[in-house]
Amino acid sequence: MALPASAQQPVTVSPPSKLTLSFMAQQRASIDELARRELGQAISGDPDRDIRLLQRLLDRGIVKAGDVSTLQAMGVVLGDLLASELGLDWVMYDDASGRSRALHDAQTDTYLFPVTMISRRQQVGNEKPVAAIYVDAKAVVEQARPKLPFQ
Repeated sequence: MALPASAQQPVTVSPPSKLTLSFMAQQRASIDELARRELGQAISGDPDRDIRLLQRLLDRGIVKAGDVSTLQAMGVVLGDLLASELGLDWVMYDDASGRSRALHDAQTDTYLFPVTMISRRQQVGNEKPVAAIYVDAKAVVEQARPKLPFQ
């Protein structure tokens, strides 16, 4: 889910290319269109509302475990919610395993990989709720950040 940069071997981090950003925009639009068509509700940017919407897409069988591209598009939406709430940036993360879209926390140099957070679980039959995935990912970043005085 998340790895501190220091735990990795050679890693290259770069901003997403225009092509990657365009692809991610298409993924967001595909989930928005699917949710509008099937549930009568659009992606709003509100974490509570959108997490419930993503969960309904799974619970109603609208998105199946084998539909990796749609599950990963849902991961982009989930990542956008995390990025907005925590002040994270989308980056391209290259390591020995390959190239991935990731969220970077500049305060802690922590990376999250939300694109596959839903898809990998669904593919192996893990039905962990989207809300729990979100809470766990958020906690990784929050726990890595230094505590402010009087908190």
